[in-house]
Parts: sequence; C-alpha cells; structure tokens
Amino acid sequence: MDFYDLYLNDNALDAIDDMGWTSCTPIQEKCIPEILDGKDVLGIAQTGTGKTAAYLLPILSMLDDGGFPADSINCVIMSPTRELAQQIDQAMQGFSYYMKDVSSVAVYGGNDGSRYDQEYKSMKMGADIIIATPGRLISHITMGNVDLSKVSFFVLDEADRMLDMGFHEDILSIAKLLPSNCQTIMFSATMPGKIEDLAKNILKSPSIIKLAVSKPAEKIKQLACVCHENQKEKVLKDIFKQYGQKRVIIFSSSKIKVKEINKTLRLSNINSGEMHSDLMQSQRDEVMYLFKSGQIDVLVATDIVARGIDIDDISMVINYDVPHDSEDYVHRIGRTARADHDGIAITLVRGKEISKFMQIEQFLGHEVEKIPLPKGLGKAPEYKATEPRKGGHPGKKKGKYRGKGGFKKKNGKPKEPRKQ
Repeated sequence: MDFYDLYLNDNALDAIDDMGWTSCTPIQEKCIPEILDGKDVLGIAQTGTGKTAAYLLPILSMLDDGGFPADSINCVIMSPTRELAQQIDQAMQGFSYYMKDVSSVAVYGGNDGSRYDQEYKSMKMGADIIIATPGRLISHITMGNVDLSKVSFFVLDEADRMLDMGFHEDILSIAKLLPSNCQTIMFSATMPGKIEDLAKNILKSPSIIKLAVSKPAEKIKQLACVCHENQKEKVLKDIFKQYGQKRVIIFSSSKIKVKEINKTLRLSNINSGEMHSDLMQSQRDEVMYLFKSGQIDVLVATDIVARGIDIDDISMVINYDVPHDSEDYVHRIGRTARADHDGIAITLVRGKEISKFMQIEQFLGHEVEKIPLPKGLGKAPEYKATEPRKGGHPGKKKGKYRGKGGFKKKNGKPKEPRKQ
C-alpha cells in the first residue's frame, strides 16, 4: 500500500517523500489506519518491521492538524533503553521536519544535571511529545516536574523488554496518571502471558495486529558449531582466524559470561568491549560510540543490543550460547546483513542446547550447516535431541531422606539446623 492511501496529512507525506519511501511495511499498513481512527492498538512485531513509523506518523499527523491542548504534553512514548529513546527521537526529527508547531523532548537517564534541567524546562513549557525511559520519567513525576493530565497518546515501544527489565510497576504508575480517554498503543516483539496481562490492564478494546516472526534475511549465511562448553574459547579463536574479527558482535544470555568472554578476548590481544546492564549509562554510550566508530572491533553483549540498535555494517554475529527461542535468534542474527551488506551468523551449540537449537531449525524450515571442530579439540557432542529422564524431573537427582523438621540425616542422625 502507498503512504498516500493512508490519510496522513501533507506535512507527514512531504517528510516521507524526502526519505524516499513509497510503500508501507505490513505493520504500518495495518496500524496507521487504526491509530488514525482513535483505537487502542496492540501490535506484535519484531524489530526491523517499521513499527516506529507505524505509530509516529499517525500521531504526528494528528497533532499537526491541531485540536489538542496548547502548551501541554499530548503524547508520551515509553522506551526500555536510552539507546532506543535516542533512535525514536532521531526518527521524530525526520518525520516532523515540516511540522513547525510540534515539539518533542527525549527524557532518559545517564547524563549530567544540565541535561536534567533541560528536560524539566521542556516539559514545563509543554513539549507536545515526550520520549522517555520509565525510570527517568518516574524521577520527573516524583519531583513534580511533569503534568500528564492532558495526554492524548500513550505509546509503549518494546513493552516485553520493559517488563523483562523490571519496569512493570513503573508503567502502571505512569498509566494511572493519564486521562481515561487517552489512546494507548503498545508494541511488543513477543506475546508472553505478562504482556497479555498488561494489555488487559491498560488497553481498551484494542485492535490486535500480529505479524508472524519473519525468517532471517536470506543473505545471512547461517552456521553452527556443536561443541562442549570448554571447547568454545578455542572455537571462537578459530572462527576469527577464518572469518576475521572486524565489526563482530558476540551475544551471550548471561552478563557474567559476557564479562568472561571479553576478558579472555582482551588477554588474547583482541580489540573488544562489553555491553550489559551492569554498566552505567555513560559507560554504555562510550562503548557504543567506540564500536560504531570502529575503535573497537568486537562487541560482546547481552541481548540489550539485540533489538533497536542501528549499526549497518556488522560483518558477523556469533551466538556464544543458543538464544532462548526463535524470536531471540532472529533478533540477534538480524544485526548483520543489513542495508546492502552480507553477513555471517555462527551459533555455538553445546550438548544441553541441542534440542533448543533443533527447535530453532524447525522454525527456520531447514537444518543450519554445521562446521567441524578445529583439529586437536577432540570429539564434539552428538547432534541429536536429548530424551528426558524417566521418573522425576529431567536432570534432577533424587533427594536424600529428610527426618523431622526437614533436616537431612547424617550417619543415621538428623542434622542440626545451622545457626543464623
């Protein structure tokens, strides 16, 4: 569908023309009319489908047409991370280029006091749109810096990530301060039970728009190496020898593992950096700047950078462990082969993760090519699904007999409880 068929106003269409866009993505085609009609929307779509434009364009178009309170906050957009908030803010500047009467401010933590003062002044003056991380907005609300009583649009971008990061109560606290007629738009890459519960709490008869998780881009060369955990370090070094170590992201699900991998790489004189939630915002910004500018060759990261970060020239993604599910796999490897670039995605699969990786292959509709272990590393685990153990939970040993009070017996006598 053409953007000109969606009843966006002329200023929005002029901005779209400047960007060279012609046809909508599926999420834009389905969401924009619903939002323009004033309906609450729950959109389930992965990163890279164009969802930012799917909510920004109709909201900006309506605000630009007028009829909303002057010098008031009319829209609040929530983002799980500062990086995504900055990205939304950049998109906002492009889409609103011809909208001289629509103002916005990005509100996020990890910066100095002068930035906080600028945020305060912009909100007090009634910026039309606030793009905020939950913690920072709660801080301003607590200080009495922001009035949400006239907000017409409330957007939750990557709601599943916000809940994963522990912002559930913050979101509900913010939602309670909004007018009852506020239009709410929620986007999530996944639809777990906690997202359904949140939707029931804050959405009113929403239009539910769900796009199936798309397969990874065909130009991503997908490979896997089946190995034991203690073989991974040498496998990683062999991968670097074969494919190079420039513009590489290594993903791990554990921030402890991320730190260990980065330490090992640096001891091997590999120019790497780490990205995880233990870093202060200023440190995360510094690492991302160094990586984007090419001063760091390898970025070791948790899934905090798997979504919503625009780096177009990543040559290779390495999954140091198998992602939790197919959607996470798509998000991770989707960091490579962007724009006109090709890319490689290699997953290290240890024995206990084989069944999980087979499920990902089932989603992909084909078996991922396996690369052999480097010479001298011994045998790899056999690539077959593991059978659950009979009797009791898989992998759990039967407990020892417990006497009265639940204390384990030792030498036939009840063990004394440890003193507190």
